[in-house]
Amino acid sequence: MDNIKNNIYYIQKIRKDLEFIVEHMRDVSMEELNVNEVLLDSMLFRMIQISENAKRLTDEYKLSHSHIPWSALSGMRNRIVHDYGNVDLNIVYETLKNDMLELLTLLEG
Repeated sequence: MDNIKNNIYYIQKIRKDLEFIVEHMRDVSMEELNVNEVLLDSMLFRMIQISENAKRLTDEYKLSHSHIPWSALSGMRNRIVHDYGNVDLNIVYETLKNDMLELLTLLEG
């Protein structure tokens, strides 16, 4: 099994999680996200995974793709992980609905 963990590997994982978020949040309202605990947990998990995989990218890769907000990815992850019960759902929702699609577009560009 040839599973080399390099920048390509981590970017593919990030894209997969972004595509999952974009697909599953397409017609979701704020109210639905708020009451659907499984959906919310799934989205938060994917956001954490995106950040974790972004951290594994080389500094050279990040510097050559400086148009991507790498530090914002880490910041969101830290808020979710370390302050889970107090995460502002409005910010999470806006991030899921708007920023994830934009991030996917940046990665594909």
